[in-house]
Amino acid sequence: MFFQLINNMTIHRTVMQTGLTASKAGVLAADLVEETLQDSVQETVTAVDELSTYFKEKLPGILNFGIRVLLALFLFWLGHKLISWIRKLVRASMERAGSDTGARQFVDSLAKYGLHIILLLIIGNWMGVESTSVAALVASAGVGISLALQGSLSNLAGGMLILTLKPFVVGDYIIEDTNKNEGTVKEIQIFYTKLATVDNRTIVIPNGTLANSSLTNVTDKDFRQLDLRVGISYESDLRLAKEILREILKNDSCVEQEMDHNVFVDNLADSCVSLGVRAWVKTEDYWPTRWRMLEEIKLIFDEKGIVIPYNQMTVHVKQS
Repeated sequence: MFFQLINNMTIHRTVMQTGLTASKAGVLAADLVEETLQDSVQETVTAVDELSTYFKEKLPGILNFGIRVLLALFLFWLGHKLISWIRKLVRASMERAGSDTGARQFVDSLAKYGLHIILLLIIGNWMGVESTSVAALVASAGVGISLALQGSLSNLAGGMLILTLKPFVVGDYIIEDTNKNEGTVKEIQIFYTKLATVDNRTIVIPNGTLANSSLTNVTDKDFRQLDLRVGISYESDLRLAKEILREILKNDSCVEQEMDHNVFVDNLADSCVSLGVRAWVKTEDYWPTRWRMLEEIKLIFDEKGIVIPYNQMTVHVKQS
């Protein structure tokens, strides 16, 4: 009985100690959480203070930079408008001076690019980019830029040669002999020339190519010689055929009668007598006159019994 009482007292003491230990653990845990929260709050407050201080220090600079950017954009817009006005003034001055269309297009293109580059340099200098630094950068990169843009520089030089030597002007019909591109010149720009073909396609040719290769200017002169070849059979009346061709030349309204024209035997070929017809017409009338005259020759030759031969084979069968 005595031992049981002692055991019960021991168990009670153990329970009391366990309870006290759990209570102390709870208090310690609460203290730890509170301390952690206090540290987090303190760190957050410190970060907010640092961020507020940073913005207070940097905000004037940021606002100043933003205002300068907006002013730079406004200056670019204003400069662009001014450049457009200057280009318009230059075009009007060149028109009054009687400059050709190609020269006006080239100068306008050169002014467009050149003035915009100057505008960007001015704005960059105003934004704080030193002109000496830009000059040093351009000078150091000059060799690389020259190598990278040697094609463009060649085209620029070619455009200047075209405007100076005037192998063609806007409105001329040219044939570029190297690649056989041909058409009417519509624009002479700073780096390239645009041609319009007879079927309304646009061909863009670099000025360097046109300046460094041979070309044919079809419409450079006011008059162009019409040169036709017509073959008749050996059995046909040669004198009658020549008389018919002379009458056609005499009666055609586009043939320049005061200029030399001639009908002649050009060649005694294997299967025909080749007759030549030469006359002068205005350049703009060349193709309509050629097409109309060839059709008229065919119709009148058929009517008069003049045979225009064509390739054929005659087979003779020998009876044994």
